[in-house]
Amino acid sequence: MHSHDGHTSCLSRLHPNDILFRFNIGKRMKDITQRFHDIHEEKSTFNLEHGITEVQTVDDFWRQTSSDITEPVVYGRNQDREKIVKFLLEDASNSEELSIFPIVGIGGLGKTTLAKQVFNDHRVCKHFDLTIWVCVSDDFNTKTILQSIIECITGQNPNLNSLEAMRKKVEEVLHGMRYLLVLDDVWNEYQEKWKQLKGKLQCARAAKGATILVTTRLEEVASTMQTHPTYHLKKLSGDESWSLFKYHAFGPNREETEELVAIGKEIVRNCIGLPLAIKTLGSLLRDQSEVRQWINVKEGSSMTNEENSIMRALKLSYSNLELSLRRCFSFCAIFPKDFAIDKEELIHLWMANGFIESERNIEVEDVGNKVWNKLYRRYFFRKQSVMSMVW
Repeated sequence: MHSHDGHTSCLSRLHPNDILFRFNIGKRMKDITQRFHDIHEEKSTFNLEHGITEVQTVDDFWRQTSSDITEPVVYGRNQDREKIVKFLLEDASNSEELSIFPIVGIGGLGKTTLAKQVFNDHRVCKHFDLTIWVCVSDDFNTKTILQSIIECITGQNPNLNSLEAMRKKVEEVLHGMRYLLVLDDVWNEYQEKWKQLKGKLQCARAAKGATILVTTRLEEVASTMQTHPTYHLKKLSGDESWSLFKYHAFGPNREETEELVAIGKEIVRNCIGLPLAIKTLGSLLRDQSEVRQWINVKEGSSMTNEENSIMRALKLSYSNLELSLRRCFSFCAIFPKDFAIDKEELIHLWMANGFIESERNIEVEDVGNKVWNKLYRRYFFRKQSVMSMVW
């Protein structure tokens, strides 16, 4: 179709399918608009104006940690504690450089609990002039971390607006001090952010032996810090797992019947050496005396709210994945629990569904390998003779 001035009209070659497509899109947009309207009406009816903010605040508070001992009894970590204390008191003691010691392991493995044991060890307290605990979590902000350091030492919020003013105050309070700084739950993989913080701390000219102890779930964090050694925390052994479960499930006075012990040992096996899972289920069963209740927990049918502490840890691991990695991992839900997955086959499935593609000069198969390795290092997969899912 041509207009009178010779130019082609915008309405030329409009296919009937295009009209149908536009009609469907218009209808869907109208439906979505109506849903937004309905949600707004419900929000007003139930007074949910500030719901999102409150939920975020509660979640942030749950993730905060402090240096106080919250576990009166800890099983299976004496050897780990001794190795780390030895490093702090001997290996790092005469170092002119700021020593960095990362503890790496899966969520729920007890990294924070171990760091607290080290932090409160009487030998460590005596060795260092200052001990400082900062919970970092997934917001690695140099200014915020420096502010926390100042607050821990002086007991007061510095109320300083600029990063430079914060640096000068940190230099003042750390100068000439042999300090131990714990950065708990670090997720930052960006080297520039880490270099910025490290540079500010090095400017403080601390005494020999100043050390930063880091807990993290990510091997990449330790690589970013370019440190040696990295301490990989292992799962509890079978005996250690059972001792921990027994402490929480039976306590000092409860009768350990043969039937409950047998079921309990099966529950412990399902916890695969993760202290958080063991403590959560043990505490759940502490006041349950019926065999059927224990069997229900073993089979997973009665785990609801009590499971949230573990799920929050897993959710944090998931939420810190890039969107492309989340999509690749979520795709694995097509496989049953504990299903053995062939690595190459999974990568080809990702390719076929358009979840991964070539990047510059990197072939798509190599991109798939990078995705797999990132998920594996974050403990979403575990290696067997073939690869299998961890749910």
